[in-house]
Amino acid sequence: MKTHQITAPSNSMEAVLKHKIDLKTKPLGALGELEKIALQIGLIQNTTSPVLNNPHLLIFAADHGITKEGVSAYPQEVTYQMVLNFLNGGAAINIFCKQNNIAIKIIDAGVNGTFDHQHSTIIDAKIRMGTTNFLYAPAMTITEADECLQKGSDIVNQTFKNGCNIIGFGEMGIGNTTAASAIMSIICKLPVENCVGRGTGLNDNELPKKIETIKNAIVTNKLTATPMETLATFGGFEIAQMCGAMLQAAENKMVILIDGFIATAAFLIANSIHPLVKEYAIFCHQSNEQGHANMLHYLNVKPLLSLNMRLGEGTGVAIAYPIIEAAVAFLNDMASFESAGVSTKEIKELA
Repeated sequence: MKTHQITAPSNSMEAVLKHKIDLKTKPLGALGELEKIALQIGLIQNTTSPVLNNPHLLIFAADHGITKEGVSAYPQEVTYQMVLNFLNGGAAINIFCKQNNIAIKIIDAGVNGTFDHQHSTIIDAKIRMGTTNFLYAPAMTITEADECLQKGSDIVNQTFKNGCNIIGFGEMGIGNTTAASAIMSIICKLPVENCVGRGTGLNDNELPKKIETIKNAIVTNKLTATPMETLATFGGFEIAQMCGAMLQAAENKMVILIDGFIATAAFLIANSIHPLVKEYAIFCHQSNEQGHANMLHYLNVKPLLSLNMRLGEGTGVAIAYPIIEAAVAFLNDMASFESAGVSTKEIKELA
């Protein structure tokens, strides 16, 4: 496995950044979470005047052998069909990325089908045509998991070389809420029942089967539960490649935007491998998928939004992006008390 050289953001600018934020024409702390975002991005970029360059959203797609157990309300073929929808510009994420001027790339990490890889928005990083059914055997080998991390890392490095310094992660893969729930149960040491949601829309009769399938798979695989073993046993190729991509983005000192339940499951593995990755991450949206709130609590992070969405695709990232832009904009462009000729004493009396 590649060793990522992740270092904490420099704290040399912290005092001056806080001072700059506090001297804006507002009461102390009045911009709430925007002030925290501005401080975080300033520290990541080690500057009091951060910029967001060439924002990208990477959507990793792959199929899962566990779908054979009826854990999804949709058949496996929907993964392939939805990737075609992304390529044709018809999905929700296409609309939101276009609205907010975010470049989008689709990564075929292991979809059970072939694409025209001449299409400008798709990257061929296929490991194979979907994972093994992890009810009976690990989803992938450790070698394949390592390959996934490397491919994710390479994709981020290329994006970074193209001038991107803020990168978001989304996914597509029928069955991947089952994979993410298993990973969550192992990493967070929580009962499976606290990790499993309805995914693509399971009904009251189907949900218990999903829970029982994951429980049986955990027993069957007899994990020693290192992060890489957990990833290889239960992960999808898209989850594993996202994990490698997140680690590389942190090494590159990029701002990392995390979407919902599946992307956070990939982040759980990345964080277990190298906890400093969290210093670079902004959690954009709390999914309506049941386990996501517990994941975020485990990581001790607060998401920017909670809109009852559970679509995946990176939609939470794209919708939250204007908030992140606003945080950088106020830090760079909002007047200070001194430049505006406003008395700080008068402001304090008004607050």
